[in-house]
Amino acid sequence: MADNNEHKHGEMDITDQEKTFDGFMKWSTNVAIISILIVIGLAIFAT
Repeated sequence: MADNNEHKHGEMDITDQEKTFDGFMKWSTNVAIISILIVIGLAIFAT
């Protein structure tokens, strides 16, 4: 592997990664909330 001395820590543009992570976290949170509501609904209305 070649040595790349031009890279400087902290200079990379990570806006796309941040947007992807934010979207993933929102999606995961929504799925968790929906799952909890389904479990609560099943507990209440189960016969």
